[in-house]
Amino acid sequence: MSGSLYSEQNVKTVDYSDVQGLAKYGYRDLVEARYFLLTVRNARAAAGWLSEVHVSTAEFQNTAPDTALQIAFTCGGMRVLGVPETALQGFSTEFLQGMTECSRSRRLGDIGKNDPAGWHWGGPTKVPHLLVMLFARNNLAAFEDTLQNPLWHEAFDPPVTLDTSDMHGNEPFGFRDSISLPKFDWNREQPAEAITVDYRNRVAIGELLLGYPNEYNKYTDRPLLDPAESGAGELLAAEDDPRKKDLGRNGTYLVLRQLEQDVRGFWRYLDSAVDGDADERYRLGAQIVGRTRDGVPLMAPNADPAFNDFIYDSDPSGTRCPLGAHIRRANPRNADLVGHPSGIIAEWFNLLGLPRPRMRADLIASTRFHRLLRRGREYGEALAPDQALQPQSADDRPSGLQFACLCANISRQFEFVQNSWLMSTKFNGMTEESDPLLGNREAVGDCPATGNFSIPRAGQLAGRLTQMPQFVTVRGGAYFFLPSLRALRYIAQAANKSVLVRS
Repeated sequence: MSGSLYSEQNVKTVDYSDVQGLAKYGYRDLVEARYFLLTVRNARAAAGWLSEVHVSTAEFQNTAPDTALQIAFTCGGMRVLGVPETALQGFSTEFLQGMTECSRSRRLGDIGKNDPAGWHWGGPTKVPHLLVMLFARNNLAAFEDTLQNPLWHEAFDPPVTLDTSDMHGNEPFGFRDSISLPKFDWNREQPAEAITVDYRNRVAIGELLLGYPNEYNKYTDRPLLDPAESGAGELLAAEDDPRKKDLGRNGTYLVLRQLEQDVRGFWRYLDSAVDGDADERYRLGAQIVGRTRDGVPLMAPNADPAFNDFIYDSDPSGTRCPLGAHIRRANPRNADLVGHPSGIIAEWFNLLGLPRPRMRADLIASTRFHRLLRRGREYGEALAPDQALQPQSADDRPSGLQFACLCANISRQFEFVQNSWLMSTKFNGMTEESDPLLGNREAVGDCPATGNFSIPRAGQLAGRLTQMPQFVTVRGGAYFFLPSLRALRYIAQAANKSVLVRS
């Protein structure tokens, strides 16, 4: 990371007109969405198309928009569009190598059924150049027609299309989704603290956007250009090095993964585990997820479904919300020193790595350094649990989640959560268990079984599900850079000078 340069004089508000709107709004009111994965055929035609289209920004509008357009690029896409290699090398290693680098696939759980060799898109030879995301309140097809003009057809090969569905706030298994999201400090009202003893949902804007201090009060590495370089003049200066132009500022990384969900397999497994008892089936499903289907957290059973202000300190053994429940893995909510002494003693424990009283809490790092902004959309047809138990129909279509998340550090945010929390069989002191929803059930090192799920019970032996099948399969994925509007113009300018033209 670059050095810290936080000071009262350096605090500036974010230029919303330079930020793509997905980072701030998510466009949930625009219920129709479609994503296009594009390969560049003619770079100059692509430059013309990029220069003509209107990309939606994070600027406040009195009237909610009816449509929105967002554009992101893979490393390969920026390269074929003529972005200089010296600029590309300023991006993170993860972005440069891509999602399917061999050791990365192992860490992400992309082995077995999830192996990129079998992906529909994004595999070793199928990485797209651009991601174009369309959102509409209605009549998405008409909006699509305005964008797929002659320049589009000249610039790009026929795209891979990812459709989405409106499941009214639920994901395909039937549980309310997108409840636990961090609140980013868009107004930059307070500096990040090196140590905190309280869980908080508010996160430094530098955890989302490049070019701002993150939770370590540092600037994440990104391309810093000489102002004299072609096209760099319009870019904003870097806060931590005003002599340079910041290609990353107001941009972010976008992780996209197509996750196909076996809805019938999920509910049939649960039904078999409870001998057909419908109430117990739903109760077991809630224990696996950590929330009821309505979204009520098991930690606060009388709360509103949207309730998100809770921690797990009052449930150290997992008798209310199992230790391996999906929401507990995806966002453990632990503070730096949860359950530990406060004050200077706690700080010395944390800084020096000294043994601490509660070992279970030590197994999970503070979540504020690993928060993600999820922007996923469901696809396919919703299937109610009772329907899922019926015989499979010839009309069944695959369903799942077009998982998308935004973050400033792919390794420390997305990859850490995926590897250390979701796929790990050692999470929270457990063994032979990976995430009950997302786990791939493949053997991990000296742990041959990963498909178990423990359900602690107060004063009793824990319950245990075994040999859980894989419920979610990865069908595609890639790492993208979602640039600022200024950076988008820089990329278009570079593409206009490119010689790439394929027949």
